[in-house]
Amino acid sequence: MQGETITMGKENEIWYASWFNTPYYHILYKDRNHREAAVFMNSLTTHLNLKKNDSILDLACGRGRHAKYLYRQGFDVTAIDLSEESIDYAKQYEKPRLHFAVHDMCVPYPKQFDAVLNLFTSFGYFENEIDNLRTIKAIKAELKSSGHGVIDFLNTELAIANLVPSEKKTMEGIEFHIEKYVEDGYIIKNIRFNDEGNDYFYTERVKALTLQDFELYFKEAGITLKNVFGNYKLEDFNKETSERLILIFN
Repeated sequence: MQGETITMGKENEIWYASWFNTPYYHILYKDRNHREAAVFMNSLTTHLNLKKNDSILDLACGRGRHAKYLYRQGFDVTAIDLSEESIDYAKQYEKPRLHFAVHDMCVPYPKQFDAVLNLFTSFGYFENEIDNLRTIKAIKAELKSSGHGVIDFLNTELAIANLVPSEKKTMEGIEFHIEKYVEDGYIIKNIRFNDEGNDYFYTERVKALTLQDFELYFKEAGITLKNVFGNYKLEDFNKETSERLILIFN
């Protein structure tokens, strides 16, 4: 129907299960910096002292770009995501030491790893607060005794201070209208666009977690915070200037 407003996803489906399963999500974010991601992966694996053939679990892997890079660096990589569409796409790249699976990261994966990575703000989406802690506990269960977990989150204090309320972005001929604001402790991003005569609307919600919030999760989960970095070069975290909040723990 021409002009119909469509919000994709099944009835009562959580936002990330529907939005991440669409081709539009990958169109909007296709210009993410691959070189920066590679630099981060190299710095991170060096810092964690990971050796060739060590095992890595990539939590919320999307279509697998970081998992594929880590595999090419010689690691044994398992990558999981809740999005069936993303995993179906990623499976074309499977190798003997590169595996993809649909899995809820709140639930421990039935294997232990040398490192568990949760990258590029793939945390804090949950409707229920307890699921944040469940995920932290799941990561602990997935780590070998000598393993390390990594959560790469945004620095919410800086993100909120620099929030752009409204912007437009054109990708592959589609003009995305993006609105951002803070509500009930979440950073909200509303995304509207038209494609082939139909209007679409999606919402992203990320809980505005701070370092102190993560410290509380870690304390309750019995996890030790080892390092806190503020960017992909692994420089020290500063809540006023750092773009990222990168947590290393075990």
